[in-house]
Amino acid sequence: MTASALRDNLHKDGFVVIRQILSQDQLNTLREAASSTTTLARDGKWPHIRTVGKQFPPWPSSPGAEGIWGVQGLLNPQLPAHRAFTESYFSDAVLDIAKELMDCEDADLVMELFNMLVRPERDFELRWHRDDIPATATPEEEMRRLSEPEWHTQWNLALYDDDSLVVVPGSHARARTETERNADPFEKELPGQLVVHLEAGDVAFYNNNIVHRGVYSSQKERMSLHGSVGHAGGSKLRARNVLQHGIGAWVDHCDFSFLDDKQRSRAEAMRERLIKLGKESGDVGYSLQG
Repeated sequence: MTASALRDNLHKDGFVVIRQILSQDQLNTLREAASSTTTLARDGKWPHIRTVGKQFPPWPSSPGAEGIWGVQGLLNPQLPAHRAFTESYFSDAVLDIAKELMDCEDADLVMELFNMLVRPERDFELRWHRDDIPATATPEEEMRRLSEPEWHTQWNLALYDDDSLVVVPGSHARARTETERNADPFEKELPGQLVVHLEAGDVAFYNNNIVHRGVYSSQKERMSLHGSVGHAGGSKLRARNVLQHGIGAWVDHCDFSFLDDKQRSRAEAMRERLIKLGKESGDVGYSLQG
């Protein structure tokens, strides 16, 4: 798919799927890193987690009785498997697509988030939401936010077959319909919804303000790398969505020494843009509650 076709599909639907961006060796390496990291988190030995029963940050630092549905901070240098995740996040395979979707160059890229979505120990569903626009927003408030440029792109890279993400195509470009606005937050279906089916090695890039939810089955393995990268033009518009996850506490210490020269230089510049954003933004609070 050409760069213009990728952008056209993203702008029209709010998401785009690219098939098989990983080699088998890369997939095996990332599965091993993901498995060991998930085990650490489930055993209470990695505090940066998403706990079942709570959809948005801040999350507790221990799994509790109901377990986890996500692992945070894959680029944190204190995580034993951080090298494999760092190589994935800053790879050409991922960032070349991000640049095409945002129509930008390396000099515009801002380091943001890299987390993982995993199989819970009991079935768990997220409510319908936009990541950075509250459900209480009026149609006018929604359109004011949605009319801003897309200063980011976000992705789910599946390490196992994954059909957890459910979206309403095109909803990133309009206010919610009356049906969507009045629906139960855990409504099983909305008109026009689509389940995004990914095979291992596929990646879905999407606008995080598309109307979407996640459906997490305890019976099916899930390890999907969940990342985002920003555009320097976004400035404070992206600050809360990124900094609310606590990345500012450790970003200075990220280890890029094992990346090749091109990737290391790009990674260091992306980190500096994030640090600058944090200094300019101060206390950002949280986008959503619950």
